[in-house]
Amino acid sequence: MADSVKAEKREDTKIDGLMEAYFEKPKRLTTWSGFPIKDIYTPADLEGIDYEGNIANAGDYPFTRGIHSNMYRGRYWTMREGSGYARAADTNKRLKFLASQGVSGFSIFRDLPTVWGIDADHPMAEGEVGLSGVNLTSLKDMEGVLDGIALDKVSVALLCASSLAPVIFSQYLAVAENRGIDIAKLRGTIANDPLHSRYCYGKPSNPIDLSVKLAVDIIEFCTKHMPLWNTNSVNAYDMRETGINAPEEIAFGFGIAMEYIRKAVERGLNVDDFASRISFYFSAGMDFLEEIAKLRAARRLWAKIMKERFGAKKPGSWKFRFGVHTAGSSLVPQQPLNNIIRITIEALVAILGGVQSLHCCSYDEPIALPSEESQRIALRTQQILAYETGVANTADPLGGSYFIENLTNKLEEEAVKIIKEIDEMGGMAEAMKKEWVDQKIDQAALQLQKEIENKERVIVGVNAFTTAPEDKTPGGVYRIPPETEREQIANVKSLKETRDRKKVKETIRRLREKAQMGEGENLIPSIIEALKAYATVGEIQGTIRAAYGLTYDPFDIMKSPY
Repeated sequence: MADSVKAEKREDTKIDGLMEAYFEKPKRLTTWSGFPIKDIYTPADLEGIDYEGNIANAGDYPFTRGIHSNMYRGRYWTMREGSGYARAADTNKRLKFLASQGVSGFSIFRDLPTVWGIDADHPMAEGEVGLSGVNLTSLKDMEGVLDGIALDKVSVALLCASSLAPVIFSQYLAVAENRGIDIAKLRGTIANDPLHSRYCYGKPSNPIDLSVKLAVDIIEFCTKHMPLWNTNSVNAYDMRETGINAPEEIAFGFGIAMEYIRKAVERGLNVDDFASRISFYFSAGMDFLEEIAKLRAARRLWAKIMKERFGAKKPGSWKFRFGVHTAGSSLVPQQPLNNIIRITIEALVAILGGVQSLHCCSYDEPIALPSEESQRIALRTQQILAYETGVANTADPLGGSYFIENLTNKLEEEAVKIIKEIDEMGGMAEAMKKEWVDQKIDQAALQLQKEIENKERVIVGVNAFTTAPEDKTPGGVYRIPPETEREQIANVKSLKETRDRKKVKETIRRLREKAQMGEGENLIPSIIEALKAYATVGEIQGTIRAAYGLTYDPFDIMKSPY
């Protein structure tokens, strides 16, 4: 009898839970950025909007609805998936696998020692070599990564957004030149955003002013020699990953971009000669409608900034050209297959927002580097959206929605307020020096964590609808071979012993002399020359640092051998 009563109570509990779920409704009635959401939007919410002036057709200023009149009817977005796996041969193998699966562009990720500008045999590189991407200590490594890949027939994104971007960019050019390829025919993007990297990769390799100077070297070099290459991919994505909100993502990204533009103009470049090759790297998060509105607002605001603030005359200079990386921070290790759904939603955000290039995360990224299977699913996500859903058949399909247009306006207005605050401090570089940006990021990260802990922000599998911990990741986990670091260190030491030391010393001397000439001297040709002699990233960065009165080694451990 007692057992029967207990069983009935258990059943009652289950039924009570079902009824509670049946009547459940949304509790948070704001966007993730905090904008209140009304229960319904009407024409009254767009009162005073001038369609031609504020929205316009796709392809027309201010490009709210897209930068091309026919958008994806002209060409799909570039479908990228990234590769950066321990050794050069591993990365090369994955690139070729992705090509066999139908990507239309490559992205190459590097490890932290490369980002910091230190060689694999540096003491501070221990434990990090090849861990989060491919190690690119020397030209030998880039040659291995690109082996068998026709550089004049593919678009490649080099994702090294630190002050080492000029060296990684130059490695790519050195490989092309050694093959006899005209660099003017190369298509691709170099991240080239050292300002953002101070918030993403730990200790910055170089001070702000030197970092910006080197970024402008790339802009100037490409403007003169590489008309098809994107000189910057201003990385608002990584900034967003720290926890900042949608209007801050716009404002911080644009604040950084304006620093590079101002310095390039001071260098003597005409804004209309390089602005059309500046691109952005934005996030697509889980707040579906706000994220779409964010991309529309960014496109409109950038057009206004370029036309009104910088006086750009060419329509191409006004266009906000951007890639999207689905939000890695939205993915969780719990119930990892759920991440496939999150990634799909975020990819749809990017497409409906008018993206030019899309990288979908892989569902196992919170656990390890992506496996072949998880990357195949990430790519198939893009392909299914492109070929099966019809979302690419018309430009800006959500344009005209009362809610979307109203939210687009609010996001633009809030981003403008933040940019004004940055301007009052003297620009983004000064805001960084004053640690104002650090404070904003810290506040945002704390607020985000509180929302998760208080369940104001529900994450399925983390703070709601949880299950018992899983022992294995579906599909398995990609594991870096334990001997990888030892092999790379041995390769680097062997290179340093067998290369033409006299030639290295001579090219390093010429690089140092050029660097000592100051701000206006472009160092890209000298870096390429040193790389072809197999000088390493640590030697090249150290030489430039020393020429500017800094320690040879950013960690002040190694001394210059020259």
